[in-house]
Amino acid sequence: MAEAVLIDLFDLKLNSKKTCHHTLLKTLNAVQYHQAAKAKFVCIMCCNNISCERDSEQDHCELETSNGLSGLLGEFETVSNPSMAASLYTIKQKIDEKNLSSIKVILPRHRKTLMKAFIDQLFTDVYNFEFEDLQMTLKGGLLKQYTEINIITAPEVEVQNEIETYLRSLPALKGELTIITSPLIPDSFIHGFTTRTGGISYIPTLSSFNLFSSSKRRDPKVVVQENLRRLANAAGFNVEKFYRIKTDHANDVWVMGRNEPESYDGITTNHRGVTIAALGADCIPIVFADPVKKACGVAHSGWKGTLLGVAMATVNAMIAEYGCSVEDIIVILGPAVGPCCFTLPRDSAKAFHNLHPACVRLFNSPNPYVDIRKATRILLEQGGILPQNIEDLNQELNLCTSCHPDKFFSHVRDGLNFGTQIGFISIR
Repeated sequence: MAEAVLIDLFDLKLNSKKTCHHTLLKTLNAVQYHQAAKAKFVCIMCCNNISCERDSEQDHCELETSNGLSGLLGEFETVSNPSMAASLYTIKQKIDEKNLSSIKVILPRHRKTLMKAFIDQLFTDVYNFEFEDLQMTLKGGLLKQYTEINIITAPEVEVQNEIETYLRSLPALKGELTIITSPLIPDSFIHGFTTRTGGISYIPTLSSFNLFSSSKRRDPKVVVQENLRRLANAAGFNVEKFYRIKTDHANDVWVMGRNEPESYDGITTNHRGVTIAALGADCIPIVFADPVKKACGVAHSGWKGTLLGVAMATVNAMIAEYGCSVEDIIVILGPAVGPCCFTLPRDSAKAFHNLHPACVRLFNSPNPYVDIRKATRILLEQGGILPQNIEDLNQELNLCTSCHPDKFFSHVRDGLNFGTQIGFISIR
């Protein structure tokens, strides 16, 4: 049984007051009886208002003039917008507010292809859709397709353009877009670390500036792409040349220009105008810059990646590929979970204690507190990075992601449906 029922009347037009109301009333009664009775959310999608075409200048009907029909419509929620993108996105918000995922769409057969094209862009694999043909009950008890119009289709680019145009019109949520930068990195680079404000993601744990989409989350790629577009405009980089790490919580590094691995937790490049980014939502997004050789890198360092040495693996890739000197490389640690909130089983924490006892608090407890930032600094210094070239105590960047829900996303705090911030860098 579907949790939500969507009735698509987006392009409904009927030709007389009596037939309009009588036919639609019977149809909605049937839907309500057979489909909607057990659903948690029932919605009618229409274009501004459901109306009938005129038989004459005097014959114009709207739903509000029919007591029976308007009474029944009062039992449904109605979403009325001039565009499909606006209507479906509004409905998605209502479905997400109720945390529903099983949706039945009742619609004219000729609109099914178009509807699926919009759904594919606006929803993820979290949702399960079922489609049923909308039929209109006419006099004599006959069931006839609501219309015999040819199948409506639209090129994928048209659907995408309509969605993108609508998303661009949405206001930023939870405040202005904020980028945290480091004074250690010179102006020859564009760089920064994002916070959670200034985007359009509305789901509580993802709001508002979520920068990663997956099939397991409710934020579709088009929303994340709009957030990224706003970031690119604010920071001044080219969104068409943007590359995220494909996280595996290990220490593989992709040297851009070489074959791209299936997964990697570091990227390096010396190409101008290319922006590279590391994800973070408790794990550390790390940014690397060599102002002498004009090369840069990023790394994603969770507790596993920290122990596997992903930070120094990225440094070593820059040295090997671009001839960088370790003394010239600047390393900035982005926002991450602090030792106040991050625990590991004692067996896992032992490796951090062996690296340095200062990396672990309450080591003799079953779940000691671990400081992955301190561990990262120690490993970088051991690898030859100059202490003064490591920034890990910047007042804004040093804030614990789990302790600051107003500023940062956090897996530890928010669970599986967590949002993601990034650290990014490019060469001007």
